[in-house]
Amino acid sequence: MPKPTKGPRLGGGPAHERLMLANLAAALFTHKSIKTTETKAKRLQPVAERFVTFAKKGDLHARRRVLASIGDKSVVHELFTVIAPQVAERDGGYTRITKLGFRKGDNAPMVQIELVLEPVVAKPKSAKKAAAAAAAEAPVEAPAEAVVETEVVHAEETVEVVEAEATEAPAEEKAAE
Repeated sequence: MPKPTKGPRLGGGPAHERLMLANLAAALFTHKSIKTTETKAKRLQPVAERFVTFAKKGDLHARRRVLASIGDKSVVHELFTVIAPQVAERDGGYTRITKLGFRKGDNAPMVQIELVLEPVVAKPKSAKKAAAAAAAEAPVEAPAEAVVETEVVHAEETVEVVEAEATEAPAEEKAAE
């Protein structure tokens, strides 16, 4: 008995579904962006990402695995020679799904799935982490000595405060009894 698919079914049997996803992936790699239904795009996304990951490996075995699914040598060649170098520094997230609205005939939700070929931009660090990193990278000798002196003063004050609290605590306990 065939195992039921997780997620939405695309009609037909499992073989038809694999062929449809392979053809959608080939169209995506050829045109860099395609317009399809939301269900097909959501099923296509992990398949296309897996193919791009194989293309980033670039070895013969990976090329043959992608060619076994897609079947079109020109599409596989474009994937390995054009698309893979453009996304070489990206760690996943090679596709983007954008909602377009509903199809006129049957009111099916339509989306545009496209390859993300823009270069990766490093996110700026938060203000606290950036300040801490800047302070750690550029230590200044003169202010460091001043900081040490103030720390010593603060340490003596805290010792006096702790001693005062220690003497007050037994007095409060005796008063409570």
